Amino acid sequence: MRCPRCGNTEDKVLESRSLAAGESIRRRRVCLACNYRFTSYERIEEKQLMVIKSRGRREPFDRGKLERGVQRALEKRPVSQADIERVLSEIEDEAAWRGMQSHEVAAKEIGELVLKRLYDMDRVAYIRFASVYRNFTGVEEFVREIETLAERTEKGEDISRPAPVDRHPAE
Repeated sequence: MRCPRCGNTEDKVLESRSLAAGESIRRRRVCLACNYRFTSYERIEEKQLMVIKSRGRREPFDRGKLERGVQRALEKRPVSQADIERVLSEIEDEAAWRGMQSHEVAAKEIGELVLKRLYDMDRVAYIRFASVYRNFTGVEEFVREIETLAERTEKGEDISRPAPVDRHPAE
């Protein structure tokens, strides 16, 4: 493994830990040239999971894109990086499981998985992500989502199945 600081390829593994139900391994390493400590991840790579976008276009699943969206929603929130990594792995594992037969999963399914995990983790992050994911266009939609969230929480509903969203209610 190449050291990110000095580029040397000689390192020593200090610790290995299984992640994502044994689907990946996290290794803490130290460069033998400059003593810089860094982390690497190993995971089994099978046939690429494809994401089916809303208009039918397909693109490869990109954990980095998922991570950027979740990190953005959790920006300046009291959530540890370890919890974020755990949630990302859970979402990735669930998406892979759902796409196991066809190696495809709908982007909408991934978005709903993210919303479910963020709801359980941090309600502010949930609203932030929902506002982008559901393309809120005004303050009224934020208020409606928060009211719906409060009502569903009071009723003890499972939000893994989102309530229908009426973007343009009849007046």
